[in-house]
Amino acid sequence: MFSEKWKKEIFTVPNLLSLFRIFLIPVYIHLYLDAAEDREYLIAGSVLALSCLTDLADGIIARSFHMISNVGKVLDPLADKLTQLALILSLTAKYRVLYPVLALFLVKEFFQGGAMLFFAQKGKVLPGALFAGKICTTVLFVSLLLLVMFPRIPSKAVMLLTLVDALFLLYSFVTYVSAYFGKQNRLTDLNQI
Repeated sequence: MFSEKWKKEIFTVPNLLSLFRIFLIPVYIHLYLDAAEDREYLIAGSVLALSCLTDLADGIIARSFHMISNVGKVLDPLADKLTQLALILSLTAKYRVLYPVLALFLVKEFFQGGAMLFFAQKGKVLPGALFAGKICTTVLFVSLLLLVMFPRIPSKAVMLLTLVDALFLLYSFVTYVSAYFGKQNRLTDLNQI
């Protein structure tokens, strides 16, 4: 009985798509770091685009076919964060101007992880990703994907994308701080999820 329920919880199409996204990370890193020609950068970017499409698909499938699971609630954001981290780290090898974006990303993610663990011990949790976090994730993926696919992008455009990414990361970070510690925090009881 436990084994049957465990299999249904783990082996859903959305969860398999999230695992597929995680497996795409080393493929992307290898392709990007070894790329020398425009065509090779486009191929690395195509792997990321596939990752983004499977991210959209797993959410749509999970909601449409009632396949939302506790494993998926952890696996999907984990795949997002690992992909974002791999993307930012690989791009900092070429664009050193992205180091502040990497620093903001790490601060934001460590804060969110620490706050989540702290409040989970108290029986509290955010009911889901905040809109600001979803927007930030979208902006990061689009802007960083542009940097991957178009390696000859002018330095002024790189600076502009870096500034946009930093602003959205900062906005998302402030929103999460408020959601956890603000006067009108958005925490709910863990057993209500």
